[in-house]
Amino acid sequence: MTDGGDCLVLMPTGGGKSLCYQLPSLLRDGCGIVVSPLIALMRDQVEGLLDTGVKAAVLNSSLSWEEASAIEQRLLAGDLDLLYIAPERLLTPRCLELLSRARLALFAIDEAHCVSQWGHDFRPEYIKLSILAERFPTVPRIALTATADELTRSEIVSRLKLDGAPRFVASFDRPNIRYEIIEKQNAKSQLQTFIAERHAGEAGIVYCLSRAKVDETAASLASAGIPALAYHAGLNAAVRARHQDRFINEDGVVIVATIAFGMGIDKPDVRFVAHLDLPKSIEAYYQETGRAGRDGKPADAWMTYGLADIVQQRRMIDQSTGKDAYKRVSAGKLDALVGLCETAGCRRLRVLEYFGEAPGQPNCGNCDNCLSPPRVWDGTIVAQKALSCVYRTGQRFGAGHLIDVLIGNSTDRVAQLSHDQLSVFGVGAELNEKQWRTVIRQLVGLGHLQPDSEAFGALKLTESARSVLKGERKVMLREQAAASATRKRTTKGKTSKRDSTSAPASPAVAGGYKKLSDSNLLSALRSWRTSIAKQRKVPAYVILHDATLEGIASSRPTTHDQLRTVAGIGDKKLERYGDVLLSLVRSAAS
Repeated sequence: MTDGGDCLVLMPTGGGKSLCYQLPSLLRDGCGIVVSPLIALMRDQVEGLLDTGVKAAVLNSSLSWEEASAIEQRLLAGDLDLLYIAPERLLTPRCLELLSRARLALFAIDEAHCVSQWGHDFRPEYIKLSILAERFPTVPRIALTATADELTRSEIVSRLKLDGAPRFVASFDRPNIRYEIIEKQNAKSQLQTFIAERHAGEAGIVYCLSRAKVDETAASLASAGIPALAYHAGLNAAVRARHQDRFINEDGVVIVATIAFGMGIDKPDVRFVAHLDLPKSIEAYYQETGRAGRDGKPADAWMTYGLADIVQQRRMIDQSTGKDAYKRVSAGKLDALVGLCETAGCRRLRVLEYFGEAPGQPNCGNCDNCLSPPRVWDGTIVAQKALSCVYRTGQRFGAGHLIDVLIGNSTDRVAQLSHDQLSVFGVGAELNEKQWRTVIRQLVGLGHLQPDSEAFGALKLTESARSVLKGERKVMLREQAAASATRKRTTKGKTSKRDSTSAPASPAVAGGYKKLSDSNLLSALRSWRTSIAKQRKVPAYVILHDATLEGIASSRPTTHDQLRTVAGIGDKKLERYGDVLLSLVRSAAS
């Protein structure tokens, strides 16, 4: 980019995408224009840049006319290094005319996956950004995203007119994130246990599919003593802003949200992301889980999942107004995600392979399947029983009724339909209801059953079911684990001895830093940071990241030169905070 060329950059969340346009903007003559979709993202990034001495500003709807006019004059005067603009504002004739009169270093199109109609976060205004190539042909353009499969990458290139531009694709691996997917039973209770046992007092995001479920879940967590707040489009804008600010600025707040929350949120210390409902695709799952552990320290991606999730998502696809091609692609993406949920192998391997990356080893050591490999058994006979039951009952019923028939439960509905007279009635009595529900869910995941788009909840046979019924195909099923065997943390965040040997070290741990939650110095550093952040009305991590505070508490520097060696302490931070940080270290030692 420093040489003036276009490019497409794919890097995982927290991988340093912003540096790819910030550094060229500083090195090249003129101002870098960053197209960003969210006001919160712009505000936080600008505050962080200003704190390091970069001349940055934002143009969005939160500014008064006088404030916006002053920033425009700074742009024209060459007094800005970086200017963040929302796509809607950039596309206005007035803004385009303003940019045509300014000296521009580059255009950076952040969250570029929003341009793709196949992607998980399509935004119509992004398609119109092709005008940048037409109006500013000599200004280099860089498109950046954390997640895009090959189909989405191709559409980004086509719509933004980046044909021939080099693609820089970093590894999609986030080794500090531990993936865990469990069978949904009582999701709210499972979530409360997960947070209480492994993330008490830590920040996290919980995703739900509907607004009603967001409200119910937030209320449930709050009643259990967990500081949880709801966030969705149905809330008053002031309430949403207040909840988001609390999540960003306070420690240990859990936000319960629809997928409308999180894109561009630059909070580094999110220790977990939980899904109570199945996302639409692996891209969506990866994007959302990637909001955990941006600081490189251990974090969890935890999800509950059941048959009803698949049925609901397939029904949403079938009933959408999209064209047949869109529905086929969406169904394929959902099938890939279900495959991730049902795999008995390494989940990280499946995610990386989906994005076209060949992992170096088959066992990551940091997902539930690798830490506690599930048992796999030959389920061909029970699969044949289930598929036969679907066929004999007319392919018009859901899992509940099918299970009643299989185990021989003569309910009023079974008797009314005379399904107790079928040859499959009671043929599956060797399994209980819970076991049959697991089998049926896996048969859907394996593609031998599929939800019927015309009959809500009903299941029907697929073409592959024929070979199973004929005995031409073996069906291997994973045994449902009795309990989760993944890492548990104390309320202070310490991992068990077993975990310290089985999981790969995070960058923070690998760098020699250790968690010092009971350190008096660390507590003093955090209190000081909180006070400064409140005075300046910025998130605490804009002052210093947790990893930096832990680095200071661990190394206990006594001079400016020693403090400068701590990761996160640059020249500006040293100049601004060096004396007070060294004073806190001395006070803790006395």
